[in-house]
Amino acid sequence: MPHSTRVFWTIHLDDPLATKPDRVGAKAANLARAAQHGLPVLPGFVIPVQCASQDSGYLNTGELRAAWARLGRDGRRPLVVRSSSTQEDGAASSMAGRFVSVLGVRGWPEFLAAVKRVVASATGPGTMAVLVQPQLDAAAGGVMFGADPVDGRTDRVIVSAVPGGPQALVGGEANGTRYALTRRGRVVDVEDDDTGEDAGPGAGAGRAADGERGPLTRLQLRALARMAAKAAAVFGGPQDIEFAFDHEGRLRLLQSRPVTALAPLPPRRAVLLGPGPVAETLPDPLAPLEEDLWLVPLDRGLGEALATAGAVSRRALRRGPTVRAVGGRAAADLRRLGAAPGRRSRLRLLNPVPPARRLGAAWRVGRLRAELPALAAETAAQVDADLAAVPPLAEITDEELVAALRWVRAALTALHGLEALSGSLLEQRDGAGSAAARGLAALGRGRALGRDDPRILASDPAVLALSPPAIVPAPRLPAAAPADAPREVPELPPRERLRLRIRWVQELGARLAWTAGRRLAASGALPDPALVRALRFDELVAAVEGAALPADLERRPAPPRTAPLPAEFRLAGDRIVAEAAPAGDGARPAGGGRGAGPAHSGPDAPPPGSVLVVGTLAPSLAAHLPSLAGLVAETGSPLSHLAILARELGVPTVVGLRGALDRFPPGTEILVDGDTGRVEPLPAAPGPRAGEESVA
Repeated sequence: MPHSTRVFWTIHLDDPLATKPDRVGAKAANLARAAQHGLPVLPGFVIPVQCASQDSGYLNTGELRAAWARLGRDGRRPLVVRSSSTQEDGAASSMAGRFVSVLGVRGWPEFLAAVKRVVASATGPGTMAVLVQPQLDAAAGGVMFGADPVDGRTDRVIVSAVPGGPQALVGGEANGTRYALTRRGRVVDVEDDDTGEDAGPGAGAGRAADGERGPLTRLQLRALARMAAKAAAVFGGPQDIEFAFDHEGRLRLLQSRPVTALAPLPPRRAVLLGPGPVAETLPDPLAPLEEDLWLVPLDRGLGEALATAGAVSRRALRRGPTVRAVGGRAAADLRRLGAAPGRRSRLRLLNPVPPARRLGAAWRVGRLRAELPALAAETAAQVDADLAAVPPLAEITDEELVAALRWVRAALTALHGLEALSGSLLEQRDGAGSAAARGLAALGRGRALGRDDPRILASDPAVLALSPPAIVPAPRLPAAAPADAPREVPELPPRERLRLRIRWVQELGARLAWTAGRRLAASGALPDPALVRALRFDELVAAVEGAALPADLERRPAPPRTAPLPAEFRLAGDRIVAEAAPAGDGARPAGGGRGAGPAHSGPDAPPPGSVLVVGTLAPSLAAHLPSLAGLVAETGSPLSHLAILARELGVPTVVGLRGALDRFPPGTEILVDGDTGRVEPLPAAPGPRAGEESVA
């Protein structure tokens, strides 16, 4: 019979045919390929797909029985009967644990039964081969990744090991000891996953060597790193490897497949991003039109301020935005704004420090500092006049509507730039008043008089400082104003005057956009006015001027309801890769003295006397401040709206405390020191001792 047409009941791993995954399945093919390149693979044979898939009566052949007898020594040596599907161990999906393997197989009837079990686990006909190898009496075994699958680091080898074979580990019965190695096998971290104990970076090398940490020695770990490197060279990329050491210390490769779902690694020079100083202005997910109306002017305004002050060159600004949308949420270039940990804050912000900045920038800043108060006052007055000149929205023509939308973006660019410069170059004294305090006072007065939200807004639009902008029929004001809200607020300093105008101009943009949506819906162009949010700015202008709407508009996704962004992250393509937290907790004092109370987080209103723990400082939190014992935020600046208002109200505030929501779950009694940045849990109050009665 010609070789090409012969039916092989068994193919040994050293046979060239054993490297053909369509005949022997991916698992066996990978082992055969590894063995032929000198990797330490146990001997074995494969029942190919075309034979294993036939009726079980065909299994009782002389060729198959002879192969079993030689490898299993007529039943004296236990065997492992393993799946080797054509659908597992691929580059896209490992199908790990999906198919059956049978351990400790000895007699011929037991062997046939094991083969039938493995074949029966196939997901489709003609997909399952059966791999047969000796069962190893292992002293230690486990799983090794030739790259860190979570962090995406290809300069790390991750090993998890347990005493004995790797079955308990891969089956999820044990976690074992986790080793992080360099590519040369130096231990950089050891963690006993069963106890949660972590030796810390660099602590594992000596302890693993003397057996105090886990089942593997330093020499064994180096042998594994060498195996990882060789397997990556053989297969063209990092591998997910099952391994075992026998009692003589010999290393065996039990399985090799590509590392699937490897986390993407950001480019080396990827920008460090985070919600940082922009999360308070725009805390909610943004629709495309909201990005164009508010985020684009914020980016341009901050860029102008940074360039004017000499903090960032215009050439650097052209390389990428200062503020951008990531998953529909606002994020800032933290290093450009000086908001990254360990950096001097430029949103302190922008005052250059001679001689590190050019003399020209220092001269400009010197003049700006003297002229900013008058410039801020003139700008605020001009914005007020321009706002008053906008026709009633019910009467505004389409041409006037487009002109007003363009003015909104231009005005916001100028206001954001001046506000950033004012915040960095002009000193603001505590108690000088803030836009949020003025809004809180106006809301308190209006609610005390029994007015509804439209009447409160008409009488004093300062209440808009308590809500973020959104293209909706009406702004969302806080549900209630506390009785002890401030009633009188001093004249606002320049920065706060500009902040209030920013919010007013944003609100005009939102109402203009909603008006445009209603008109387009009335004309039949839009099925729902809310769909206007899915348009880009240029598309909206074109539609108002009579152009057709984009054909895919109704298929565009709704504004994303994404999770809040990490405090610090980089982008690998479209994927967010969070940065590991640097040393320290990042806490910064924001003033207000000291206070203590039970932690509160979540959407419900905090009870009086509690410490509110939040991810970001949203404007809507202002209404709750007067009744709080403290405020802790994972991000934010001591110069933010909420931090300033909290100081005015005497609420102890700490910002930038990484992981605060996890560290202080609801109900935890915590102390907040706004003067030092210290936040710590308080010991539980002692209960009555035995034999004593508690006093109510």
